[in-house]
Amino acid sequence: MKRLKPEKLHVRFTSPATPEGPLFPRKYTLTHSDRTGDLYLTVGTDFDRKQISGWYARLLRDEALGEWLTDRKGHTLHIYVHVSGGIAIGTARWRSGILHREMPLVLEAIRYAEQHLVELFPRLDSAPVTVHFQSNFKKYNTVEAWGSFGDYRP
Repeated sequence: MKRLKPEKLHVRFTSPATPEGPLFPRKYTLTHSDRTGDLYLTVGTDFDRKQISGWYARLLRDEALGEWLTDRKGHTLHIYVHVSGGIAIGTARWRSGILHREMPLVLEAIRYAEQHLVELFPRLDSAPVTVHFQSNFKKYNTVEAWGSFGDYRP
């Protein structure tokens, strides 16, 4: 593990999701506390809208949302982060820099939380990770390949 401190990660599974599945749909909502450095990850079959609906979360817009998708090539983990647009603190350049710097931690947190799922479905470790940096500025509105899920194993 490169950056993740497991004692700072708080994982909650919402029914019907469990550590064993289902794989589809499987979605992630990750937020954090600037004050404590704790990470809060909800794993469910939908995004945890309540987790990101408070005024503070809506102002910062520093959540990461993720989901497993499948196509003819197989499984892919997609992560979505908000760089700019609407109400958000900071410039697009500044937010993009932070999001790029913190993305390995986001992926490590999800991979750590999903250790049991990967034991059941080892092929997930070879699945590509695609990160969507969403911005109203073309320069920062990018879709990037971030290796494979297994690159972020503990």
